[in-house]
Amino acid sequence: MRYYGNLAVREERQPEQKKQQRTAAPQTASQVRRKSIPVGEKLLYLLTVFVFVGVAGLILYRNAGLYEMNRDIQKMTNEYETSADQSKELQREVDKLRDPARINDLATKLGFVQPSGQQPITLSTKGD
Repeated sequence: MRYYGNLAVREERQPEQKKQQRTAAPQTASQVRRKSIPVGEKLLYLLTVFVFVGVAGLILYRNAGLYEMNRDIQKMTNEYETSADQSKELQREVDKLRDPARINDLATKLGFVQPSGQQPITLSTKGD
């Protein structure tokens, strides 16, 4: 009589398990030895790894060079913009200092008076 309900009542199962343990113990497990990889195949794998590492290193080297060049371009662009701003500011200052009304006011303040009835003296840049 087999009872398939509660596991605590299964008495028949214990002798079957003991038989299985007895039959499994005397058998010796034969281990399968794997052959090692041949030397030529190992060298091929090693060469493949070296090629991949070399290509990766070359790519990284090129990217580092491009990054450095891009950084230099940005630095030069910033310097150019700064010098262009300074040049514009200096040109505004030159235009302000060359204003004839400002020069006339400054000459009057310093006491330079044009004698009446005489022509003003003009300077030419050619040396005529």
